[in-house]
Amino acid sequence: MGIHTTDSTNPTDPLPTPATRAGREGLEALLARPGAAVIGLDFDGTLAPIVADPEQARAHPEAVPALAALAPKVASVAVITGRPAGVAVRHGGFAGVSGLEHLVVLGHYGAERWDAVSGTVSAPPSHPGVAAVRAELPGFLDRIGAWRGTWIEEKGRAVAVHTRRAEDPQAAFEALRAPLAELATRHGLIVEPGRMVLELRPPGMDKGVALLEYVREAGAESVTYVGDDLGDLPAYAAVDKLRSDGVPGLLVCSGSSEVTELAERADLVVDGPEGVVRLLRTLAAQLD
Repeated sequence: MGIHTTDSTNPTDPLPTPATRAGREGLEALLARPGAAVIGLDFDGTLAPIVADPEQARAHPEAVPALAALAPKVASVAVITGRPAGVAVRHGGFAGVSGLEHLVVLGHYGAERWDAVSGTVSAPPSHPGVAAVRAELPGFLDRIGAWRGTWIEEKGRAVAVHTRRAEDPQAAFEALRAPLAELATRHGLIVEPGRMVLELRPPGMDKGVALLEYVREAGAESVTYVGDDLGDLPAYAAVDKLRSDGVPGLLVCSGSSEVTELAERADLVVDGPEGVVRLLRTLAAQLD
């Protein structure tokens, strides 16, 4: 498991030391050649605190200033999220910010892309199974007797069922996994589990695929990835793959008590979005 950062908010504090040799090599490569480094970050739970209503999620108040200080010093910063790219841009407050010209948002696990330079979103046509599931899901949940407090989030190229507001969120989550997987399969979709949420989305794209393709496109010589949830595990696997190909990488976990799998695999664990912001700020200061 990675070590935790300290509680200090002083950006001149020394960087924490990753707990693994591979993580230390990844950090050393970032510091040695920042202009050839890609930094990838999840949004919810990493840059933005988890809230009961995802529509109310916003980036940590210091996230954009920290990114704006760091982004000009590296090859690129990529926010990789299951949200639509445009929603992540709005909730993150990324548009029109000086210093974020090197930022891209890869939404819907890379199916959509927003570039800060152009300010536009590019995307392929939607999977027809999403529209079919969207139409069927309310009645489907009624028929299987879904837990009270369960609710549906419309995500454009995906549909999510949340259990965080249920009387027993974890029990509701477990009870819905198999029925929703059956529904998704029937329409050519997959189920992506997260922190008290089950997302029905098209197969073939995940954060690992998105990160791998972007790092290779950028010709990066090192990669850092920061995440908090099960959907970030493919991105961790992508960093492992890049490491095996000779590209140093650093795995950072935005720690929480809800998901422990990432902390167990990370080189470095920080204390949620506040810890992520602190790390970004400290990196920016170290690269001055």
